[in-house]
Amino acid sequence: MRTMLGVVAGVFVTLIVCAVIVFIYVMMTGLNAHGRPGPMETNVARALRRFAIPRTIRDRRNPIPASADVFAEGMAHFADHCSICHGNDGSGDTEMGRGLYPKTPDIRGRETQGLSDGELFYIIENGVRFTGMPAFGTGTPAAPESTWHLVHFVRHLPRLTVDDIRAMEGMNPRSPAEIRQEIEEQQFLQGGGESSPTPQQHQGGQR
Repeated sequence: MRTMLGVVAGVFVTLIVCAVIVFIYVMMTGLNAHGRPGPMETNVARALRRFAIPRTIRDRRNPIPASADVFAEGMAHFADHCSICHGNDGSGDTEMGRGLYPKTPDIRGRETQGLSDGELFYIIENGVRFTGMPAFGTGTPAAPESTWHLVHFVRHLPRLTVDDIRAMEGMNPRSPAEIRQEIEEQQFLQGGGESSPTPQQHQGGQR
């Protein structure tokens, strides 16, 4: 009986200590996203992420052979879905990436490139809770193959060429303002004409 009471008391004290630590953390940081995680927070988060990935997935190697077509598909996917935070070059030096907490990592570096194929696959498919990394897995039969293509492209990022980045710029999503500017430039070059359609009308005509 005494042993059981001791265990309960220990758990209760641990919960109180954890609550105090969380309270102090919130008061000190205000939970704003301007700062960067310290070394201890970073190491704990990485350890928890690794622990959360099932070993059967973590130890997997990319089952899809690398090829020009796989690279092209992975590049297009990255440019359309990932570049807004990671940048076309993978540096993470974007307006969105700099505003996140933790900041979007440079995925060309050893922290990301040192992950296994399975870890990269799991992170892309499932995202990472409490960060800005979303889950891209759709649950469809084609989704895993597309993710493995993206893993190949992530591996290639440290060797990306200037021509690769230029090609990706044409695949990046465009904002309504950019679409409007393009329409106005085209009309100007054609000598004017009817009033500019809205970006929504322009997008609707492309469907």
